[in-house]
Amino acid sequence: MADHVTSAPPPRFAHDSEAELARILDFYGVAWRYEPDVFPISWNADGEVTESFAPDFFLPEIGLYVELTTLKQSLVRKKNRKLRWMRLLYPEIRVKLFYARDFRALMVKYGRLDFLTDVAAANGAYAHTGSGNGNGNGKSGGSAVGPVAGAATHR
Repeated sequence: MADHVTSAPPPRFAHDSEAELARILDFYGVAWRYEPDVFPISWNADGEVTESFAPDFFLPEIGLYVELTTLKQSLVRKKNRKLRWMRLLYPEIRVKLFYARDFRALMVKYGRLDFLTDVAAANGAYAHTGSGNGNGNGKSGGSAVGPVAGAATHR
């Protein structure tokens, strides 16, 4: 499917941090698609997919998938494992995992400390916006399923 630009409303995001990243990408005119592809990473003995990985964004102009792991650090180990399998099974696919510290740095850079505080409060988490390592704990082959039908590239 050819990428296209649409003025359609943005998709329903799973998390506010995804919506915020989409706003930043839009502001800078970076084309993106939300969860357009699903990559099988595990199969049972019958060959049925038992686990897959669907990165949050695809940036078609640079051929990069972006996955956010922002507030639920308990999911980091699981996402890291999925990303290891993804890289093993699909070495030609580029994926960047943004950890909480990466997303915080992005929000600080763009003056969105209010967003960090609001999201953290809504999730019962602590929004660490000062110095430190950013983890908030005080310690310094298969084939990909193609783009979802109707998935739009936003700009």
